[in-house]
Amino acid sequence: MKKINILFDLDGTLIDSTCAILESFGIAYQNMNQNKPDDKLIKAQIGHPLEDMFVTLGVDKNEVEAFVYHYKMHYRKINQAMTTLLPHAKEAIEKAHKVAHLAVVTTKTSQYSIELLRHLGVFDYFDAFVGRDDVEFPKPHPEPIHKALKALDNGYSSWMIGDTCMDIQSAKAANINAIGVECGYVPLEELKKCGTIITSNALEAVKVVVLYNIGD
Repeated sequence: MKKINILFDLDGTLIDSTCAILESFGIAYQNMNQNKPDDKLIKAQIGHPLEDMFVTLGVDKNEVEAFVYHYKMHYRKINQAMTTLLPHAKEAIEKAHKVAHLAVVTTKTSQYSIELLRHLGVFDYFDAFVGRDDVEFPKPHPEPIHKALKALDNGYSSWMIGDTCMDIQSAKAANINAIGVECGYVPLEELKKCGTIITSNALEAVKVVVLYNIGD
């Protein structure tokens, strides 16, 4: 019987959509007649809400909505063709599904993310999905995790697996366990500042969850 909940982040944890993100940023800046920041600066912000990414990259708050619009209009056209599951992600999802109830907690928009997971053939493994548009306060606030747990509605021990400090901080704020993974966009040294359990990828993280819950 499944007595665990495992919540997964998307970008850098289960999927690699770097090329789609960078191209969509490029289109947004092009349409707004501005120079695109260096790719390294953009990648360093992946995992944050899109609006916050543009502000951090120097876009005037009054123009953010327009940048986001151009980004999304392009991203929706290309994301499926330019996104793949990360190595070991499919195994991680399958292994987790055998022992736990699964949810996605992401700062990406729900509609396109759900369509993407269907395209990648893994959506049906998940019992709940919480995207940026489903909450008022995104990670690192606990609201997204609280909403996912409410949807799962079982009271079981829960774990959040993600590649950023926001994932770990959100889990801590929601009073659940957290595991950081190195396969995403945050350097190991940064992850170490936020959490104590860090693995190389989502599959290794799931193995840790299983080990911790043996006998429960």
